[in-house]
Amino acid sequence: MAARCRRTGGAVAWLALAALVLVTAGCSGAAGPKSSPSPGRGASAKPTPARPAAEVENSRPGTTQWKLDKKGPNAAIEGYADRIAVRPGESFRLFVSTTADGFRAVAYRIGWYGGTGGREVWRSPAMRGHRQAHPVVTRPLNTVTAAAWKPSMTVRTTGWPEGNYLIKLISTAGYERYVPVTVRSTDTRGKVVLVNAVTTWQAYNLWGGYDLYQGPTGFADRSRAVSFDRPYDDAGISRFMTGERAAVVFAERMNLPLAYITDVELATEPKLLAGARAVISLGHDEYWSKAMRDNAIRARDAGTNLAFLGANAVFRHIRFAGTPHGSNRLVVCYKSDSEDPMRKRDPTDTTQDWRLPPDPRPESELTGLVYDCFPADAAFVVVTPKNWLFVRTGVRKGSSFPHLVGVESDRLDLSYPTPRPIEILSNSAVQCGSARSTWANSSYYTDDSGAGVFATGTLRWVPALSHSKRFEARTWRFVEVVTANLLRAFAAGPAGRAHPAHDNADQYAHGGGRQTSSPD
Repeated sequence: MAARCRRTGGAVAWLALAALVLVTAGCSGAAGPKSSPSPGRGASAKPTPARPAAEVENSRPGTTQWKLDKKGPNAAIEGYADRIAVRPGESFRLFVSTTADGFRAVAYRIGWYGGTGGREVWRSPAMRGHRQAHPVVTRPLNTVTAAAWKPSMTVRTTGWPEGNYLIKLISTAGYERYVPVTVRSTDTRGKVVLVNAVTTWQAYNLWGGYDLYQGPTGFADRSRAVSFDRPYDDAGISRFMTGERAAVVFAERMNLPLAYITDVELATEPKLLAGARAVISLGHDEYWSKAMRDNAIRARDAGTNLAFLGANAVFRHIRFAGTPHGSNRLVVCYKSDSEDPMRKRDPTDTTQDWRLPPDPRPESELTGLVYDCFPADAAFVVVTPKNWLFVRTGVRKGSSFPHLVGVESDRLDLSYPTPRPIEILSNSAVQCGSARSTWANSSYYTDDSGAGVFATGTLRWVPALSHSKRFEARTWRFVEVVTANLLRAFAAGPAGRAHPAHDNADQYAHGGGRQTSSPD
């Protein structure tokens, strides 16, 4: 079979993926023996292992009705929740504004569900609609808030399984928008932990005219602090829709023992990751507080595997503050003096980029790579085809997958602190915009604890899992098989024990000067 895989390449990759899913699921649905012998006298029957909660949940009927049919104009209907994440059974309030005379809300849990992508778990009665107050911009940080809105309803999550939810708001005029909520896990022991990067979603949320990148006149009057007390615009919610959702669906398809948290819990609950098998950063995960980083390092050093399925992770240094709706609902980030025409500086001196003083800790200390390029568009070129992550993909050295590197990319740079041993898996020539030639890498390193740490080095990995038309079908299959290999091995425990990294960093150390501010 191995020789056949090498000869047939991509076609076998697809079959290999199906095999991997079946193996991980304990061959769920496969034909078993016609009968089993009874245990002998004095022997006890072997207990049947409990099915992972994700497997049980995804055996339920799904629906495609979670998708938006008609977004409509801005303000037609929009809303937010006063809780980023809740424990199962807890309540949250919805704040809804609409130009229509009424609306309803429907909650969908996002998962595999036989390929439908979601399951309806709750719907509200018909509600009266009204237009809420205009957003308020608070100075001097240019923070947009809708905290003055009146609550529209309280939603109880009794009976809702842990996972990622989209609350679909539907006006009587037929317009629709999302409110995301995570029903979070309280125990991650023995599980693969999926982390929603809600701080990065909010950083790119331009609802009300301000985010951490721009204000009405551009970069100079951007927000220095962004609030969860407001709806998401398209760019904000798209961080989940295009950058995380497909990875969640794929992980649930694998029938693994899963846990679900946001990066707020990563920051606020230092013991939450105790005993976790792996922590998966799902996509664009740029904005990290000191506590987030310290807790991730503590987990790695205890043997928990880490994976960064996106690029540009752990680049911006943030801190949390409170809002009228609670603690940790304000993300503060001044970025860097060199980027700021107004030379505004965080009075606490704690939200300069991670590479800058007063606490310079480049992201490579955790991820293995450094953020390097925007905009990027290049092929993902395999250089270590015998690495365990590429088993059953049929790749050879030089196998190339067009457009898989982008729109931001990372690279190895040994002038920054870099964990060793680290194995470079891909090496791609990149033209960064029109001004600079560079390269991009993916990597895998192992820690003394036995933990394995994987980084894709690209923001297009998860879009490939969603079968984006940007990519060839062979690229979809390649990314699926590699991701299945990754999740299956990481779910088994410290991956470095079975799969130690074979250091080849010196071979791919291109050199180059350090960057002290964002490449974009």
